[in-house]
Amino acid sequence: MRLRGIRETKGFWKVIHQYKNNGYNIVMDVNSGSVHIVDDVVYDVIPLAEQLVSGGIRDVDTVTAAVEACQKLTYSHDEVREAVEEILELAQDNVLFTEDIYEKYIGNFKQRQTVVKALCLHIAHDCNLACQYCFAEEGEYHGRRALMSFEVGKKALDFLVANSGSRVNLEVDFFGGEPLMNWQVVKDLVAYGRSLEEPHNKKFRFTLTTNGVLLNDEIMEFLNKEMSNVVLSIDGRKEVHDRMRPFRGGQGSYDLIVPKFQKLAESRHQTNYYVRGTFTHNNLDFSEDVKHLADLGFEQISVEPVVTDPKEPYALRPEDVPQLLEEYDKLAVELLKRQKEGRGVNFFHFMIDLSGGPCVAKRLSGCGSGTEYLAVTPWGDFYPCHQFVGNEKFLMGNVDEGIVRPDIVDEFKCCNVYAKDKCKKCFAKFYCSGGCAANSYNFHGNINDSYEVGCEMERKRVECAIMIKAALADEQSEE
Repeated sequence: MRLRGIRETKGFWKVIHQYKNNGYNIVMDVNSGSVHIVDDVVYDVIPLAEQLVSGGIRDVDTVTAAVEACQKLTYSHDEVREAVEEILELAQDNVLFTEDIYEKYIGNFKQRQTVVKALCLHIAHDCNLACQYCFAEEGEYHGRRALMSFEVGKKALDFLVANSGSRVNLEVDFFGGEPLMNWQVVKDLVAYGRSLEEPHNKKFRFTLTTNGVLLNDEIMEFLNKEMSNVVLSIDGRKEVHDRMRPFRGGQGSYDLIVPKFQKLAESRHQTNYYVRGTFTHNNLDFSEDVKHLADLGFEQISVEPVVTDPKEPYALRPEDVPQLLEEYDKLAVELLKRQKEGRGVNFFHFMIDLSGGPCVAKRLSGCGSGTEYLAVTPWGDFYPCHQFVGNEKFLMGNVDEGIVRPDIVDEFKCCNVYAKDKCKKCFAKFYCSGGCAANSYNFHGNINDSYEVGCEMERKRVECAIMIKAALADEQSEE
C-alpha cells in the first residue's frame, strides 16, 4: 500500500504533511508536531517552497520567484509573496520544516536502562463466551485452560516491585480470557499489591478487562474502589455484537451485558472506563456502532479494527481500506457535531495531545512491550505482551527465575520508528510510535515491519483527530 503524505523527490524527504478535511486546510510539521490551519494560498505555496526553505534559503524575493516559476499557481504576485512571508516566519519560529531531533538520540536510547513498570496478568486462560475473532482461542491461548493461582500472581507482583527501579507508579492489568472467572484471586492480588505500596514506596494502578457476563453489584463496588480503569467489551449494535460475541451455545450476550455496563459506567461517573469494541469485515460501517454506544449513554468509547488471519471471513482486507477511511471521516464529523451540541464523547483513537504529547521514549518505542511491559501466563511464564503468549520463541522467563532471555528484551528495545523502513517517511510515526510489534510479527515474521492495513487506518485517525482539534479551536477563536 502507498504511504500517504510524506513524499520523496530526488532524495529529498518532505517533513510536512498536508491534507484537507471537513473544509479545513491542515499542515502538519512532522518533526515538531506543530499543526497549522492555513488559507488556500499558503496551502498551495508550502509544497513548492519546502525544499528551498528547508535547504536554508530564507530570502522572500528568492523563494517567491522560485515558487512563481513553477507556473502551478493562479494567485497574484502579492498573494504569493504574502504567503511566502508567512511560511518563512513559521520556519523561523521552528514550527515549519523543522529538523528531526530524535534520530541522533537513538543510539543512547537503545542503551538506556529499562525498568519494568507494567504487567498484564493472565488471571484466567478460560472464558464463558466464544468470540469468533478471539486471538486467544476462547481464552486458551493455543494451550490449556488454566486459572492463575494466588501464589503465581504474588510472585509476579514481587517481580514487578523488584524490577521497577525507582519508579513509583506501577500498572497491573487483569486480563484473560475472562478475569471474573477467577475473581477471588483478583481480589487477593489487589490486597497483596496494596500491602506492598508503603514498604516499597510504590503505587499500583489496577485495570480489569471483562466481557460483563459475571458482573454484579458486589464486583462493581470493588472495581469502583480499587480499579483505576475498567475495560468493558462490547462491539456495538446488538446484531453486530451477538454475531461475534456469543455464548458457546450460540446465544447472544448483548442483552445481558448492556444494562450492567450502563450501570457501571454511571457508577464511575462516566470516567475511568472504556467500552471497547472490535469491528470486522462484517461491519465496515463501524461508525454506526460508535454512535450506538454513544446513544446508550457511554462517554468513553473505543472501537478498534480486528487483526486476524487474512483467511478468516471476517478479516479486514486491503480492498476494505477506502471504505474504512471514509468511515473514520464520517465518524469524525459526527463526533465533532455531538461535541458542539454538548453531548460529546471521548473516542479513544481520536484522542491526541498537540501541546505536550508523549515523551521521547514513547514517541520512539511505543507501548514498551518486551521491555517495560510484560504478560504473565497463569503458570507464571513471561512474554513480551498478551499477543505473543503461547509462542515459545518469545518465552522470556518466569516468575521463579526472572528474565532468562535478555536477548528478547534487547530485540524489543531496538524496536522503534527508526528501525522500521516503512515508518521513516510516515508523517504519523511520532503518534503511533511504529505501531504494534505483535501485528508486525504476525503478518511479516518480524517485529520491525509494519501491518499496512493498520497503518492506513492509523494515518487517517491522526488526520481526523487533528481536524477535530482544529475545528474546536476555530470555534473558540470566534467566540
